[in-house]
Amino acid sequence: MRPASRWKTSFGARAFGGFQDCFFRDRPMDTARVAVVGAGLMGLSTAVCTSRLAPRCSVTVISDKFTPDTTSDVAAGMLIPHAYPDTPIHKQKQWFRETFDHLLSIASSAEAGVAGVHLVSGWQIFQSLPMEEVPFWADVVLGFRKMTEAELKKFPQHVFGQAFTTLKCEGPAYLPWLEKRVKGSGGQILTRRVEDLWELHPSFDIVVNCTGLGSRRLAGDSKIFPVRGQVLKVQAPWVKHFIRDGSGLTYIYPGVSHVTLGGTRQKGDWNLSPDAEISRDIFSRCCALEPSLRGACDIKEKVGLRPSRPGVRLQKELLARDGQRLPVVHHYGHGAGGFSVHWGTALEAARLVSECVHALRTPTPKPKL
Repeated sequence: MRPASRWKTSFGARAFGGFQDCFFRDRPMDTARVAVVGAGLMGLSTAVCTSRLAPRCSVTVISDKFTPDTTSDVAAGMLIPHAYPDTPIHKQKQWFRETFDHLLSIASSAEAGVAGVHLVSGWQIFQSLPMEEVPFWADVVLGFRKMTEAELKKFPQHVFGQAFTTLKCEGPAYLPWLEKRVKGSGGQILTRRVEDLWELHPSFDIVVNCTGLGSRRLAGDSKIFPVRGQVLKVQAPWVKHFIRDGSGLTYIYPGVSHVTLGGTRQKGDWNLSPDAEISRDIFSRCCALEPSLRGACDIKEKVGLRPSRPGVRLQKELLARDGQRLPVVHHYGHGAGGFSVHWGTALEAARLVSECVHALRTPTPKPKL
């Protein structure tokens, strides 16, 4: 069951406007009404950042899917960056550093357990020398170093490796924690499927699009496509260190309640049903790196579709129709690297919302006769 504080409605666009009039009855007249569409990792983090950074705003998160039914709930949540070809490296590093610092502060607090954020150490290993022995994010994670010969003996098929400590963010715990932050700052949560961003006008002044793959339909973005990821969640509490093959296709990520084994990277595949043959292959590959996993039990299969595009879309757009205007901030397209940069990109999205708020409050100069 959904929390009692989460509104449910199947109202059409016209009825939705009346509902919102009631919803915001006590809203100060100069408050900008912001709708964040999407309640995965990007939507909720953007809602929290907007509540903190954008002046005098009311924030409502609107989605037809919430945790535990989002792609973010399937993701392993490891902070190891993925490269975005269309995004400058300095920007990717900024996003990663801001996200790492944010989550490290949570991991160092009394909130760590309930938020599902913890430090984890381990190895990234390579079967041939990588082009970059020291990646751009090496000075952001903790204790980054080249693996010793003694450590590499554990992986006889690999010739090079990196050892470091990073963070793991458990989606099924972190997303409810973010929801609580949204509500705690006065935000609202609304369960509703949005078919067209214009449905939200004029009930909202600004719309933030965090719908991931839904942006193909809602924003007409042909650049975004699914990359299917299948993983196994297993019980193997003796596994304490993460192991990641340098290709990123095979990985072992220990978490609080289970170990995530992966994975796949199937571009353009929309199938959400687990494939038994793929599961056997994942298990075999992971056991080759960590033979003790043969003793793992309570194996569960999970599938998620990563919303991928050449670069994250962080952009303002002013929609216009029949003389009406609707400012939209787009924030989606993180692919497999969402957890690693989510807070940094959410801060940037919130700054774009602030710019939209400022524009709304700035009178348009009248043309001189």
